[in-house]
Parts: sequence; C-alpha cells; structure tokens
Amino acid sequence: MALDLKKYLTLYVAEAGEHLAAFSSDLVKLEKAHAGDGDTRGVVDSLFRHAHSVKGMSASMALDATTALAHKAEDLVDVFRKGVGHFEPWVLDVLFDACDELTDMVAEAATGAKPAPRPELEERLTEAARRAREPGAARAAAAPAPPAPAAPAIAPPVPPAATAAAPPPQAAPVTPAGRGPRPIRVEVEIVPGCPVPAVRGFLVVKKLAALGAVERAVPSVDELKAGRIPGKRLVVTLQSAEPLAAIERALAQISDLASVTVAEGEPERTPQAPAASAPSRDAPAPADGPRTVRVKTDLLDYFLDTVGELILATARIREVGRTLPASVRPALEDGVDRLHAVVKDLHDKVMTVRMTPLSTVTERLPRAARDVARKVGKLVEVEITGAEIEIDRAILEELGDPLNHLIRNAVDHGIEPSHLRQLAGKPAGGRVEVRARRERDRVILEISDDGRGMEPAKLRRAAVARGALSELQAAALSDREALQLACLPGISTADAVTDVSGRGVGLDVVKRTVESLGGSLEIDSLPGAGCRFTFRLPLTVAVQPVLLVRVGGEVVGLPIAKVHGAAQVELSRLDRTRGEHVFSWGGELIPVRDLARLLGFDGDPGRDERAVVIAEGGDAGRIGLAVDGLLGQQEAVLKPLSSPLDAVNGLSAVTVLGNGRPVFILDVVRLLAA
Repeated sequence: MALDLKKYLTLYVAEAGEHLAAFSSDLVKLEKAHAGDGDTRGVVDSLFRHAHSVKGMSASMALDATTALAHKAEDLVDVFRKGVGHFEPWVLDVLFDACDELTDMVAEAATGAKPAPRPELEERLTEAARRAREPGAARAAAAPAPPAPAAPAIAPPVPPAATAAAPPPQAAPVTPAGRGPRPIRVEVEIVPGCPVPAVRGFLVVKKLAALGAVERAVPSVDELKAGRIPGKRLVVTLQSAEPLAAIERALAQISDLASVTVAEGEPERTPQAPAASAPSRDAPAPADGPRTVRVKTDLLDYFLDTVGELILATARIREVGRTLPASVRPALEDGVDRLHAVVKDLHDKVMTVRMTPLSTVTERLPRAARDVARKVGKLVEVEITGAEIEIDRAILEELGDPLNHLIRNAVDHGIEPSHLRQLAGKPAGGRVEVRARRERDRVILEISDDGRGMEPAKLRRAAVARGALSELQAAALSDREALQLACLPGISTADAVTDVSGRGVGLDVVKRTVESLGGSLEIDSLPGAGCRFTFRLPLTVAVQPVLLVRVGGEVVGLPIAKVHGAAQVELSRLDRTRGEHVFSWGGELIPVRDLARLLGFDGDPGRDERAVVIAEGGDAGRIGLAVDGLLGQQEAVLKPLSSPLDAVNGLSAVTVLGNGRPVFILDVVRLLAA
C-alpha cells in the first residue's frame, strides 16, 4: 500500500465496514421482500450504492483485489437494478458469500496487508450475472428496442442535495476513429459529506493520467496529497485521444463524485476561476446538516480517564478544604462547587459522545438468524425494536457475542421445524424478537422466541445427571430458579447436539459477561410457548454507585446493582446450618459468610454485632456478607485493574476516595467461586 494512503486506513476500515454491514442487512431484507412479494426497488438501489462505495473506497486505497470483487458484486446487483435480470434465491447466496469475503478482506487490510484476489468467487459472481440476464435477454430479443445513446456503464451515486446543484447532463461528442490527442477539460465536484475529498481528487487525476497526458490540475497533485482541495472542486486539463464517454466511464468508478463534466476545448485561463467555486469567508456555511467527525475510541477513553481524574482531584480539594480555618473555607468551597459543576458537565458530555445506539450490535442479528435457519432448514423471522436506544460503547463491545449466541440457540433448537409448529397450531415460520427499552439509569434488553421453550423438570434432571446438584437440592428449586440451571456449564436440554448448539456451552459465558458489566440475566419460559432472556444493564460502566463497607481495617466497595439490602445483626442469635450462619431475609434463609475471611483479612473474631449486606451471589443465589460497618453509598469513577491485580479473584475495579485513598471494588460472584 502506498505510504501516503496509510493515514487513511483507519477511516477506510471503519467506512467500508459500515457499508458491508448495511449490505448484509439489505440482503436479508431483499430475501424477506421476495419471499412475501414485496417491493424490492429501494433495497436493490441501496445494495448497489453500498457495493459501489466499497469499490470506490477500495480503489482509492489501491486495494485492487477488494476493488475487483466489489465490482463483480456491483455488476450482479446492477442486473436487478436495471430490471433486466430474473431473480432466483441462489443469487442471494452468492452475494452473501461476496459480502463475507469483502468483510474478511477489509479486516485483512486493517492489519496493513494487501488482500489476495478471490478468482473463484469473482467467477461465481460473473456467472450469476450471466445466468440472471438470460430470461431478460430472451424477452429483449423478441422485441427490438430503439438504439440508446452512449452513456456511462455505471453512474456514480449522487445524493439528493448534490443532484439539484449538478449541471444537466450534456451529450458527449464521440471522437472519430483515428483522431489524435486533443485538449479535454474535466471538471469534478465532490459530494459535500465526503470525509476524504482530497483522496477522491487524487484518484481522479490518477485515472485521467492513465487515459492521456495531464497538463494541469487545479488544485495541483501536491496540494491533493497534502489534503487540500478548496470548495471540493477539481479542474483537470489533459491531452487524450480517448472518447469522452470512455473518460466518463472511467471516472464513474470513483465514489463520492457529485458531478462530472467532460468537454473538449482549451482550459479557462481566468486565474480566479478555481476560487470562485469556494465559499467566501463571510458567506454562510452550506446547509449540510450537523457536522460530524470520526474520533478514535482510544482518544475517547483518554478523555474519560482524564475527566475521571478531574472528578477525583475535585473531591480531594474538597477534603483538604475541610481542614482549613473556618474563615477561608467558604470562599474555597464556593470555588470547588463551581469547579465540580463544570467538571461534571464535561464528564456528562464525554459520556454522551461514548454512547452508541444498540443498532450497532443488533443490525447483525437478522443475518446470523438467517444463516442458521438456512443451515437447519427452518423458517425464522427476526424483529428488532428499540435499537435506537444508546448505551456505553464499552458495554456494547461485550454484548455482541452473548446476543449472537442467544439468537443462534433460539433458531437451532428453540424454534421447532415447520411441520411440528403446524401440528401445534403455530405458524410455519418461527419468530424471534429483540426488544430494548430504558428504565431510568438502566437498559432492559429482551430476547424472546415462540418456540418450544425450556422445561424446568428437564433442567433439574440434567443438573443431577451432571453432578451439579443432588436430587434433593434440585427438587427444592422453584421453576424460575430451575431455569437458571441452563447457565451452568455442560447443562443442556437440546435433543441433539449440532455444530451450532446443544453442548451446554455458552449460556454460562452469557451470564458471566452480563454480570461482569454490572447487569443481571433473567430467564422466563413456558413449555410449548417460547422462552425469554432478559438483560438488565447499566447505561455505563465508567461511573457506578457503590456501597462502601469497612472490613478488617480496610475499606472496599460493592456495586449497588448487586446489593439487595443490609441489616444489623448479632451473629450469636443466628441459626446455623452445616457450620454456617443463616439469616432470614424476604422469606428465605440466606447463608452468611464473613467477608474478612473471604478476603484473607484479619477480622475481629470476638465481635458479635455485625452488619450483613445481602448481595447477589451468582449460581449460589443471594448471600449475606458480614462486614464491620457500613460507610454509605458513593458515585465512583471506576478504573480497570492492571497486571497483576487483574488476576486476583474477587476484584473487578478500583476507585479513589476524596481523601486520596484507593478502594477496590469487589466481584462477589468471582470471590465466592475462588
């Protein structure tokens, strides 16, 4: 890859990835529309635009293999866009394969490598386009059509705003055979929203240089390499013997061009011509809508860490101020209050920037369901609502695999085959719903299906057979508690093991991932009617309320989301079962463990009166943690642990109090499992 293009690699990978994700989503919509005889024109146009954009961006990055494959995919879509092709379901399979390969090639380019060509897949796309044209070609041969004027094979996509401003198309005079080079003037305008207009301009000059001798470019090639293209307008003069239509076709392969004008003649010599198209300093900015920029996630993480440090520093100043004489304290506290308000507002703005819509993750789910359904021979429809709800990017990055696993599980052995569904009085096609809603500072995400559901009795028997529970323990579980057994490793109710699911591996990881994010997982099921998994997630993991407790002379924190309550008790008055104290809470007996012993601290063995915090203990259910004292609730700026502390069981994060004292945040589930 050319050295001067490497700085655009991150932008290319991000944009191409977005286009390919949308391409995959459009393919699912197209398949669904054809199955129901719906209108597909808009979806096909969208497919063409995405393929065309990937082709143009890959060409600008000199990724020839990616460009060639995207061009073949674009050609196949173009057959249906022009209405001359006969749609068959197998065409979508070829396009799905092309989309997957292009995604892999973009990921390969992200590492700095240059993807190798895919000749077999290119041949499949070419053959698919040829076969798709056959019915249309036969009909066209029966009724001769009037000759059409010469036009570019593929027109560049033009946004509505740019279409109105573009000059009307002009008939391109054809160069007579044998005519020598003559001066040609090419004027190009780049769409207002193009993030790298100079790269597009450089590619235009490069294309034209292959068709003739470039005499002059305004702005110059050096200016384009430096990223300067005033007014996003480029004027090139070259000497060429090529027909004007051939030049137009060559430039049509470059994306993000709002208009292209090719004409014979000498260039305009007016020195001010290039500057005339650029807006004046006093002119209002074009109404392109909100301006946006791409920011690296590492930079956002740095901003968040820095603002967190400011919050901690402000708390430290407040603590120090309390030791000052009363005469100077009011002025300092007033200044600290103003500083805290500014820093808190800055923190909220940074968190707003980090918030990302759920659609970033959920838009891939219909494709995942479609692939599994095709593999196992089922009909499944996925419906997603609430995908516009925003959540912290750090949480979204962890949600992709759990959601994908639940979707695949639902399709593979949650949804019944069509004939069994019809015998049960259900529609032949299954349905999976993903619904998201917001409740105050939490996001509720539900994944449900209308399949066969899970049977608590089966889960009890599987847990006993696996040795996870005794028969007595399994019988004592309620149906709701028994459903949680599906999250134990190796527990499964699937009738058959497939390469998709059924081994009892995965739901334990799903639950562990959700809980590591400060959330919880609930399972509801009605045999024969379906199953529902509910994630209760915080909006962000960067700032969380924690309960501070004193244990063995140290202070530690417990996430409030995992705390159900607290009480002051005398240990000598508690009942004992199997050598452990038990505490009655909410109608159930909860085991009480000494948190000091769990952490390896030196506690006070002679102290009888203790505070007991009722916390979520994972598979063990609720558990009481005996502590020396409760210090209250506090909003904590959480920081991840670095090596070697990240390997210590029971620790999840660290924060700093206003007095500068570091406090570890506990992961109770991991602590009990250690």
